[in-house]
Amino acid sequence: MDAVDPTPDPASPLGGEAGYTRLELAASGRPLQAVWRQGLPVPGPGQVRLAVSACGVCRTDLHLIDGDLPHPGHALVPGHEVVGRVAARGPGVHGLVLGQRVGVPWLGWTCGRCADCRAGRENLCRDARFTGWQLAGGYAQQMVADARYVFALPERYSDAQAAPLLCAGLIGYRAYAMARQLAGPEPARDAQRIGLYGFGAAAHLIAQVAVHQGCEVHAFTRAGDAPAQALARQLGAVWAGPSDAPPQAPLDAALLFAPVGELVPQALRAVRPGGVVVCAGIHMSRIPAFDYALLWGERRIASVANLTRADGEAFMALAAQVPLQVHTTPYALADANRALDDLRAGRLAGAAVLMC
Repeated sequence: MDAVDPTPDPASPLGGEAGYTRLELAASGRPLQAVWRQGLPVPGPGQVRLAVSACGVCRTDLHLIDGDLPHPGHALVPGHEVVGRVAARGPGVHGLVLGQRVGVPWLGWTCGRCADCRAGRENLCRDARFTGWQLAGGYAQQMVADARYVFALPERYSDAQAAPLLCAGLIGYRAYAMARQLAGPEPARDAQRIGLYGFGAAAHLIAQVAVHQGCEVHAFTRAGDAPAQALARQLGAVWAGPSDAPPQAPLDAALLFAPVGELVPQALRAVRPGGVVVCAGIHMSRIPAFDYALLWGERRIASVANLTRADGEAFMALAAQVPLQVHTTPYALADANRALDDLRAGRLAGAAVLMC
């Protein structure tokens, strides 16, 4: 439970409220409930308090609400694509100023001491804590975050546009970078023909990065999803069609953003020998058995787990240079349950964003 400060913060231009609203999930399978918290959360050592302005709605939030990921046993506040202004700083925080706009991603805390953390693989820290899961997230007007895990955001994007960059963009970027590294047709050449399965928030961002870097993008969507296919073509995809269709030519790599295990053997059929299938979700339905012939030929299946601060810094620098079109649908914080239903039903092209 957050510590609460009942007094205003006179040092902050964004403090001084008597309290704040946040949305809580009491148990898996229930709708979110608005809860008024008296006072403001107090940042501890190394933490900042943010006045939240926007928070993206991610499929991982659905996995938590629907019970695909375990409920932590306390009031869960979802949201890990958070945009806000620094409203208060705890002891030991340097490099962040009051009123500065920052973003908070999924990975919210790591130990910094284990072998993975010391090796730059903090995304694999066994004691990691995640924003909107173990840590209270951004479906709220105020939140506390570890100052190590907030990112400065490119000025060219509005609050609503910046929110999807913090998970859809970051996880998409890590999956894309992994695919290009693992599936280069030649030792000195990265993967060039890339398939994106599930053309939602992540795919619509990383498609633009891939096209900007000279890749040929093929977009695979739900059968009959004409709006998503039209968006893919608009953003530079050379082909867009249903996920069970073969590509026009064998792919160097396939990135799976849809959490559908049946897509794994389909993607293996679509990649060339030596190609790679990268599964980018934190949860996926059961992968069906498939013939070894689909994997033979040095094809590989890889997964992406979380992100690192280096990923965040690299992607934000890239997003500052590449004018990404970020397609969003805004919702009021009070309409979060409707936004989640729209995501669950596939009624969104782009990303849903709660305006707090």
